[in-house]
Amino acid sequence: MRDGNNFEHLTFQNLNCEIHYWYQKGSENKWVIFLHGAGIDHEMFKEQYKIFDSAYHLITWDARGHGLSKLKKGQKFRFEDMVSDMKRLYKIYGIDEAVLIGQSMGGNLAQEIAYNYPEYITKLILIDCTKNTGKLTMVEKCLLKCSNFLFHCYPWKQLIKQSSEACGTTDYVKEYVKACFSRLEKETFIDVMMSLTGCLKEDIEFRFRHPVLLLCGEEDQLGNIKKVMKTWAQSDSNCTFHMVEDAGHNSNQDKPEVVNKLILNFLKAGNKSDLPY
Repeated sequence: MRDGNNFEHLTFQNLNCEIHYWYQKGSENKWVIFLHGAGIDHEMFKEQYKIFDSAYHLITWDARGHGLSKLKKGQKFRFEDMVSDMKRLYKIYGIDEAVLIGQSMGGNLAQEIAYNYPEYITKLILIDCTKNTGKLTMVEKCLLKCSNFLFHCYPWKQLIKQSSEACGTTDYVKEYVKACFSRLEKETFIDVMMSLTGCLKEDIEFRFRHPVLLLCGEEDQLGNIKKVMKTWAQSDSNCTFHMVEDAGHNSNQDKPEVVNKLILNFLKAGNKSDLPY
């Protein structure tokens, strides 16, 4: 296994934004791309980087509007721009297909790629994210409609505090999330959260073409994530679900040893029927 800190820091320009990303070269045509959650940055996967041997090319980024990938003054965050950013990354390195590991917002982005560009995917690992193609209840639809108003009314410091509490069961994760959110502007965060609703599309017939590992923290109380992820695999035979005990919304950070083992077992398995339970 490699040193998780041995990345080359690089940038590329796309849609009026300088995207900062980090790359570790591999020896084979095997690619893994990490996609972090809303409001945080690439450091959330630092324990996962370490589990991949030297055969893998690894790419991780600060998504536009996050971390070092700053938006220009007055520029709005748009979910669809991240899709364009991903396509740009694939083009830069001539990537045919890759394993995508996405948490929360990153999981929504990974699903969007799988939905529109399935040829880009080898396998998917979705961590603590809702289902892009799921059917929302009337209550959930109403909450989405009200969320913009509610976010604007909510004090920013209180929102940061509650978000950090919701994301982790460990002090380390809570402090990490708090530090990341504190570097964001409230308006940018609201833009991100509202833009995410654009990836939601009711398509109950959709099924993944690739093996998918679904992971959810047992203590994840954000939105409908836990409810949706618990039943997701029942409707899609390509999906396998694991609940991560004593973990919050950032389950890969709260319980890295457990999550890393599940990821490695999943990548070694040929298909759903081979996966360990």
